[in-house]
Amino acid sequence: MRIVRLISLLSTVLAGPVFAQTSALGGCGGLENAYGPFDYSDPLHKAEKLYIVERYHFTQQVEGLQRGESGALELDLDYTLRAFPNHARALWAMARWQLARERPWSPGDHFYSMECYFDRATRWRPADPAVWMIHGMYLAKRGDLKAAAEKYERALELQPASPEVNYNAGLVYFELKKYDRARELANNAYSLGYPLPGLRNMLRRAGQWSEANAPGTAKQKE
Repeated sequence: MRIVRLISLLSTVLAGPVFAQTSALGGCGGLENAYGPFDYSDPLHKAEKLYIVERYHFTQQVEGLQRGESGALELDLDYTLRAFPNHARALWAMARWQLARERPWSPGDHFYSMECYFDRATRWRPADPAVWMIHGMYLAKRGDLKAAAEKYERALELQPASPEVNYNAGLVYFELKKYDRARELANNAYSLGYPLPGLRNMLRRAGQWSEANAPGTAKQKE
C-alpha cells in the first residue's frame, strides 16, 4: 500500500500541476504566486504592477480571444488571473473563452475551471463588486438565472450606485419574470445615467414600464 501511494505521488509531481474543477475540497489552489497576487482594484498595484502582465500576457489580442501572446491563449489568461485574481476584464475574457468551448474544463487542463477563478477572486477580494457582477454575467450566459441574481444582489450590496450592476441585474430579473424588481433596477440604472435603452424597451413591450415613473419625469422631480 505504501508503494502504491508513493508511485501515485511521484506520478502527480512529474505530470505537473493538474487543477481541480471545484473548490469543494480546496482544489482551486492557493493564491500564492511567483508574481503577485496583486489587487486589480488597488490604484497603486495597477500603476506599478499591471503593465508587466498586460504587456506580455493580457494584450488586446488575448482579451479579444484572438490568439495567445506568450503561449496558448488560455495560459496567458490563467497567468493574468494568478497575478491579479480579481482582474475584471481577464475574468470576463476567460469566462467567454470557457463558455465558447465544447468542454470548458476537463481533468488535466493546466488552467482552472471558471468557478475556480471566481472562487479565487472572491477569496482574494470578497468586497470587489466587479467580481460578483461578472460572476452573475457568466451564470446568466449559462442559463442559471437564479444563481446569477444572487451574485448581482451581492454586487448591489457592495456598489448600489453602479449603473452597470443595476442594469445587468435588471436583465436577469426580467428573464425570471420578476418584473417589479426588474423595473426598480431599470429605474436605478437610468437615473444613474445608463445609456442603453434595451431593458426599458423589454419592460415596455411586456407592459411593465410606466413612463410616469421613469427617471427624469415631472412626477419624480416633485
